Amino acid sequence: MISNSGSQPSAVQLCYENINGSCIQTLYSPIPRVILYLVFGSGVVLAVLGNLLVMISILHFKQLHSPANFLIASLAYADFLVGATVMPFSMVRSVESCWYFGESYCKLHTTFDVVFCFASLFHLCFISIDRYIAVTDPLVYPTKFTLSVSGLCITLSWTITMTYGGSVFYAGVNDDGLEELVSALTCVGGCQLAVNQKWTIIHFLLFFIPSLVMIILYSKIFLVAKLQARKIENTSNKGESSSSESYKARVSKRERKAAKTLGIAVIAFLISWLPYSLDALIDTFLGFVTPAYIFEICCWFAYYNSAVNPLIYAFFYPWFRKAIKLIVTGKVLQNGSLVMNLFSEHE
Repeated sequence: MISNSGSQPSAVQLCYENINGSCIQTLYSPIPRVILYLVFGSGVVLAVLGNLLVMISILHFKQLHSPANFLIASLAYADFLVGATVMPFSMVRSVESCWYFGESYCKLHTTFDVVFCFASLFHLCFISIDRYIAVTDPLVYPTKFTLSVSGLCITLSWTITMTYGGSVFYAGVNDDGLEELVSALTCVGGCQLAVNQKWTIIHFLLFFIPSLVMIILYSKIFLVAKLQARKIENTSNKGESSSSESYKARVSKRERKAAKTLGIAVIAFLISWLPYSLDALIDTFLGFVTPAYIFEICCWFAYYNSAVNPLIYAFFYPWFRKAIKLIVTGKVLQNGSLVMNLFSEHE
């Protein structure tokens, strides 16, 4: 996530008291510090453990081995990496207002931030395409969205974001033309990143375009789902329930339910990321005037999205709740756990 410069505190406290050129530190009193660590730490735990459970569930149980679920597992991996490699270090930076992890990891941390967060976005975009095909043509869907197509979507999601994050942020071309600002921000114990207007616009478009695609597709999905539900209801009222029609109705209902759940995940993503994306875009053109605490709030609002998706799955997917129970109780270690049935007759 792109960080910006913060306002200088009135009380002078240094990150490194005995080092010349140390950054100024803003200290919270003990109770707010504990509260902040609890709030941010809970997000880290949810992001790491929640997404780890999603990955184990999908990869362990053969019943969950499907092209769509492999996409979800890869999405969970991206969110897991946000929780494991980005959020803990950002937590210390946010609470202590100092960077204690070295200049090299500062650049790597920023690159991880951009890569893994955008990987989540691209996975969600491909998942919306998958759901659109599944809802609009559920019977033909298995022949259209195959394992190879799913693998291609996963590969593109990671390749595009790693290329962008590595070539722009790790290489350092994002601050071309901002040398004076970078020089002013540079101090020992800081991890600030300046992004020029050109790369800020590109950064925003990489968020905006996939988001727009998702909004359009899910709007169409819910229109189609509404028509399908009405058609199935009319068929049932007329008593025309042949076995083929009944099967089609069950498939349509299942795909609509999956689309609804993942649609909620997309809405949660957009709500979480919109404040940060808009602030980063506007702030660049106004000369980085956003107060540090406002920017940190936007950052953590976005970070918390990585912890939200597992909660959405747990709330809407009975199979995920059953998988969690089997994992937590250790029953996944028993013989035959790979082929355990996670679905009820009504799913």
